[in-house]
Amino acid sequence: MADRKIVIKGAREHNLKNIDVTIPKDQLVVITGLSGSGKSSLAFDTLYAEGRRRYVESLSSYARQFLGQMDKADVDSIDGLNPAISIDQKTTSHNPRSTVGTVTEINDYLRLLWARVGHPICPNDGTLIQRQSVDQMVERILSLPERSKLQVLSPVIRAKRGEHKEVFARIKRAGYVRVIVDGEMHDISEDIQLEKNKRHDIEIVVDRLVNKDGIRSRLFDSVEAALRLSEGYMDVDVIGDQKISFSEYYACPLCGFTVGEMEPRLFSFNAPFGACPACDGLGMKLTVDPDLVIPDKDKSLAEGALAPWANSKYYTGMLEQACAALKIPMDKPFKKLTKRQKDLVLYGSGDKEIAFHLEGDFGVTDTKRPYEGVMNNVERRYNKPMSKFMQESMSKYLTELPCEVCRGKRLNEKALAVQFNGKNIADASDQPISDALNFFQGAKLSEQETAIAKPILKEVCDRLTFLVSVGLDYLTLSRSAGTLSGGEAQRIRLATQIGSNLSGVMYVLDEPSIGLHQRDNDRLIASLKKMRDLGNSLIVVEHDDETMKAADYLIDMGPGAGEFGGEVMAAGTPEEVMANPNSLTGQYLRGDKFIPVPLTRRKGNGKKITVTGAKENNLKDLTVDFPLGKFTVVTGVSGSGKSTLVNQILKRALAQKLNHNSQKPGKYDKITGWKNIEKIIDIDQSPIGRTPRSNPATYTSVFDDIRTLFAQTNEAKMRGYTKARFSFNVKGGRCETCHGDGILKIEMNFLPDVYVPCEVCHGQRYNSETLEVTYREKNIAQVLDMTVSEATDFFKNIPKIHRKLQTIVDVGLGYVKLGQPATTLSGGEAQRMKLASELQKLSTGKNFYILDEPTTGLHTDDIKRLIGVLDRLVDQGNTVLVIEHNLDVIKTADWLIDLGPEGGERGGQLVCQGTPEDVAACPDSWTGKYLKPVLNRDVKLTKQAMAKKEKEAK
Repeated sequence: MADRKIVIKGAREHNLKNIDVTIPKDQLVVITGLSGSGKSSLAFDTLYAEGRRRYVESLSSYARQFLGQMDKADVDSIDGLNPAISIDQKTTSHNPRSTVGTVTEINDYLRLLWARVGHPICPNDGTLIQRQSVDQMVERILSLPERSKLQVLSPVIRAKRGEHKEVFARIKRAGYVRVIVDGEMHDISEDIQLEKNKRHDIEIVVDRLVNKDGIRSRLFDSVEAALRLSEGYMDVDVIGDQKISFSEYYACPLCGFTVGEMEPRLFSFNAPFGACPACDGLGMKLTVDPDLVIPDKDKSLAEGALAPWANSKYYTGMLEQACAALKIPMDKPFKKLTKRQKDLVLYGSGDKEIAFHLEGDFGVTDTKRPYEGVMNNVERRYNKPMSKFMQESMSKYLTELPCEVCRGKRLNEKALAVQFNGKNIADASDQPISDALNFFQGAKLSEQETAIAKPILKEVCDRLTFLVSVGLDYLTLSRSAGTLSGGEAQRIRLATQIGSNLSGVMYVLDEPSIGLHQRDNDRLIASLKKMRDLGNSLIVVEHDDETMKAADYLIDMGPGAGEFGGEVMAAGTPEEVMANPNSLTGQYLRGDKFIPVPLTRRKGNGKKITVTGAKENNLKDLTVDFPLGKFTVVTGVSGSGKSTLVNQILKRALAQKLNHNSQKPGKYDKITGWKNIEKIIDIDQSPIGRTPRSNPATYTSVFDDIRTLFAQTNEAKMRGYTKARFSFNVKGGRCETCHGDGILKIEMNFLPDVYVPCEVCHGQRYNSETLEVTYREKNIAQVLDMTVSEATDFFKNIPKIHRKLQTIVDVGLGYVKLGQPATTLSGGEAQRMKLASELQKLSTGKNFYILDEPTTGLHTDDIKRLIGVLDRLVDQGNTVLVIEHNLDVIKTADWLIDLGPEGGERGGQLVCQGTPEDVAACPDSWTGKYLKPVLNRDVKLTKQAMAKKEKEAK
């Protein structure tokens, strides 16, 4: 049936070669191929872009103005397209208020659940809090000390914005004389002016009386009146003592602790009613960290132990004089000072004044005052800086610590006092999702509570089940959204879509298996099939073997990358693609091509770095050895603690020791062996440049050599051109119309900005005089327009340039153009460009490289090349440490460190370590279970390939 297919004709977006593709509807369709072969161009920039554009076009012009103008994809026609939803790997939110619970909307249901069937428990005495009657309130007030002066107050406005003129008019008409506005007493006859945009509190003074015999009747009437005016709330202000809150709702009969209105907003840390007042619902506070102020406690004060003051003549002088007055030795290592001496240095001399003679940039000062202390000094200079530079300088010594009031729970004590099934809402959200699901499924409720909670619990449990089904059972609902990896964020969105039960939609996903252990892959594939079975079309860009084999339809892009790609090499069922001789993916799936296993593992240099007592997040007091001179992979199921151990502890601790980095490592006792390396290098997938002016040529510094070469040509020498003439970043050689950008931005007011090639230089970036200088008949703009492979051949007689370009080819980026803007490179391409830059450098053999899931976005053939590059770094004597789930990388490692056994609280332990063969033999290792068959198969294939090669050589 024609209508059950999506038919694409003449797709030309980016590097697509005018291709025609037919995709079956309501199927799980996987698009695969080499990195840069055009997968995303087909899936996201053609199918999704056109599906979304057509949906937006179908809306009214009024609705369209809020959604922005959308460009048409470069394609002749697409028939049979459904409304499209993209689920990509962008981090969900960097807002510190966003959590897994808020993003999935589970928090909304939890707030409703606690508000409707929660039980307030007094935090002071553990009493179950119930609503108070007027009689109980009167008895509590009469129990106050005799002759106490009392004011009965009715809080009619609490933390509401506005001028509230109608409220004052109503109070006046009711005959009351006094009001307390924002803590200040006013006569109601005054003209009270309030700021419209500020929050205000208004309390009516209902009665003023002295606690003595005979006031019960009057007090009863006053309490009733106060409760009536403020809809069930009342305060009694005991003059000169305390203020007691009362409520017809919930208040402790023993101590008067009041929960107040049990509404969902009370349980929101994003609303002033529920948020902790100390941290405004963030759960964290920026605090001066003594470990950052004194990064090296082996140093003495005289040697500059206090980092914020180390380079300041003014503060060094102040410290010397303070230490002399307080009898603190400056030549002792800081760690050997007594506790009292340390406290004086850090927190100051209190009230004790010291005579200072200080010299600084502002002259000489003689003064007598207490010594401030370095901690207080940093806090003051951060909160009240004299300049933005000072504030940024001081921010290096601050760290986020849990709020001391709410202990990181984000909510105020009233919200935290309410319990459901024995837990408050924060504690329930702090459980791993798998535990939370058991908690809600096993909730014990009365018959009445069951009737209220049943529909809410169904929604909560359904959503938690979907999160478990996509392999996120180790996360907590309280986990900040900004700390999620791209893969985790994508799977959260996937779980949300499964929960929406939509049908007739085209979902476009970008490598959903990223960051997922092989163990959890089956659950993810089952989730994708469930979405398909609802009547949706799934277009998945993926390299994972299991997902490709589970697909209904497979499209293999190629044959190469960049301008050498953009064609459909094979399309059909996985079996049909595997049988197609043109398909590179098919060759790997059927085993004709494979990544060989090293038959012997490197021994390393015998040295190691040891982290002792790692306790951050879920790590269980680990001691781990990282061997040097080896290719080591840290493995384990999702959430087992790999990133915590490597990125938060090892990487930061080494950076602190070697680079004096101020970023604080996670909790650990000590690190040894770090003096055996010279540099710690983190090769991540962040962009190599933030602007289009940065490109592969500038990043790898080969452009400097090319500009020098052009400056040495006869034509350049005759004209007096230096290498600066051939830069598009400075005046001289660049086109001044477009300032060397090659394009001009045309502002279109209510339409999106349009970018057009510069009409003067025609997109070449340089002025005509500069372009007249050529090397081997090519000008500088033509060189920048070459692919790296073309440039490698072009500069083969210039060893310095050729060597640098060859390293870019070696990492599989020969298809990238020299002048291609850095902003257009994918994360995987940026990471490999960084590897190429490292390969160019003359190695000392003492570098420690860290890579976090470098196979993201890579085809098996790309991974083969990546492993070759990493092997080169190790063969130079360096150490390479990788966090990875990909079994092809794991099987080629020299050493594995496997964490687990599960994720979240059930993880954080060292399951086993050793060679891949050792881990494959470990019965407790999930990694070993999946590694064993792959290792056995590929060792056999490797031996067969070697035997065949030897036979051919003879």
